[in-house]
Amino acid sequence: MHRVAPVIEAAITVPFLHIAAVVATTATDIGVTRLGLLGTAPTMEQDFYRRRLERAGFTVLTPEPVDRTTVDQIIFDELTRHVFRPESRETYIRVMTNLHAAGAEAVVLGCTEIILLVGPDDVPGLPLLDSTTLHVEAIVQTAISRG
Repeated sequence: MHRVAPVIEAAITVPFLHIAAVVATTATDIGVTRLGLLGTAPTMEQDFYRRRLERAGFTVLTPEPVDRTTVDQIIFDELTRHVFRPESRETYIRVMTNLHAAGAEAVVLGCTEIILLVGPDDVPGLPLLDSTTLHVEAIVQTAISRG
């Protein structure tokens, strides 16, 4: 849906809360400017997510190509099928640790299922921004504020 956000935004009169905009707000609130981005291959490789974050002033880091492939493969071959392997968890922790070493001050979990595999204590000192939770919370707050 967020890949076609401009088309949706042009066609509706209610607020459209882009998931990357919500993540950007939270990242600003916690004072970080360099974000690691994990998700499906399109989320990590196409610009619909990255561009919104960059326009908001963030530097966006993604894993190396081989790790992007692995992250994507774990999402589709395991997490979407409710398979949670310790080896896959360790892979994600390694990838997040590498992003942190490359300068990421927080990591965006840009796919619904990732939070089922890793948690906020897995890489000490590296905040995880669970985009799904942040998005839902923003939608609820917007709905409440609109009455």
